[in-house]
Amino acid sequence: MDKSLILGILNDWNYWKKDLPAGIARHFFSEKISQKAKTMEIIVIKGIRRCGKSTLLSQYCQNLIDGGVNKEDILIVNFEDPRFIGLDLDALNKIYEIYLTEFNPSKKHYVILDEVQVVAAWEKFARFLHENKKINVLVTGSNSKLLSSDYATVITGRHLDIQAYPLSFREFLIFNKIDISDELDKISKRHVIQRNLKEFMKWGGFPKVTLTVREDDKVDLLKNYFRDILIKDIAARYKIKELQKLEELAKYYLTNISTLSSVNKISKILDISLGTAERFSGYLSDSYMISFIPKFSWKKKEQIINPKKVYCADIGLRNSVSFLFKEDYGRIAENIVYNHLYSKENEIFYWKGKQECDFIVKNGLKKYRAIQACWNISKPETKERELKGLAEACKELKLKEGLIITEDLENEETVEGIKIKYIPLWKWLLENKT
Repeated sequence: MDKSLILGILNDWNYWKKDLPAGIARHFFSEKISQKAKTMEIIVIKGIRRCGKSTLLSQYCQNLIDGGVNKEDILIVNFEDPRFIGLDLDALNKIYEIYLTEFNPSKKHYVILDEVQVVAAWEKFARFLHENKKINVLVTGSNSKLLSSDYATVITGRHLDIQAYPLSFREFLIFNKIDISDELDKISKRHVIQRNLKEFMKWGGFPKVTLTVREDDKVDLLKNYFRDILIKDIAARYKIKELQKLEELAKYYLTNISTLSSVNKISKILDISLGTAERFSGYLSDSYMISFIPKFSWKKKEQIINPKKVYCADIGLRNSVSFLFKEDYGRIAENIVYNHLYSKENEIFYWKGKQECDFIVKNGLKKYRAIQACWNISKPETKERELKGLAEACKELKLKEGLIITEDLENEETVEGIKIKYIPLWKWLLENKT
């Protein structure tokens, strides 16, 4: 690649000669990035494709500029620009040398490496900048193996991670110009909030999808995201030729969210080898499309050998490629509860004894919570089943209180000496300001 082409690409992604749209602020992540960047370690922002990682860094850069940093002291390199070809360590060094020559930045400058997983040996370049140049380095990637053992040997002890997610429900409301700042807002805007929850349960929280008006365009975006994850983040990275089988497996998991998953069973259903099913499942998890949670047990071996429950990173992505939506409110609500818990960096399990409890949440060494997610608890047999599973889990963990998250029921009662709280999903999602 010649110098003029590299400068042309960089100019399109940088603030040097123009202002760039920064989008709607996501203050929780903006503050987190700013705080961690002060340590001068390499900041790694990971998360599912299109969840807003690049925008978060654009907002960080805009904040730097607003705070007095010169535009020329910030270099943004978007490695997914299709004009970049054959990127490797030599190419990274060349890009950086051109930047230094053309802009002569101050000693304290910032280098943003966006979607860096497509570049071999990026970690050596990041370490060089961090150690030799003593500058701020921030990178993004759409694969949880971005810092696998291969990379960790190069930048171990030199990086801090931030996981980004699609919009929370509170952020979804903000993007739809609905501000909930206090309890009075929750009361006065209750019906508006509930209508938006139904939209959230249908379209999920990818930022661009949320801001898109036409439903057909939302569907097209979500289907494109699904294909890009499969092709760019998995098939291209791992050189997979059986793309159809990978797609079938992804759709199977997305259709069957909030259920127990057996790789043995799936391999037979999809007519693929057990090894392939396990490998492809790992790739889907590494790309953040899906997550698996283990059965709660005091024994690690039992956590490993028992079936896992599967959840997806975004409900809109799931609804765009799976089957009927209207009959799935229960599964969708449970998945949304999981995503909210996961975003709080909790350790999450499911409980399986005589009955089942959806979530055992571990926060800290000995802090546990037991949670059921039940969209419609009006039927007596449903309520009895949910209460038995929750009570059984609470007794085993010696908990005095359990929680059931519902569509609209808010209540308290005592069952077998255990205090049971009921709370509507919308209200529970708004309890924490993320």
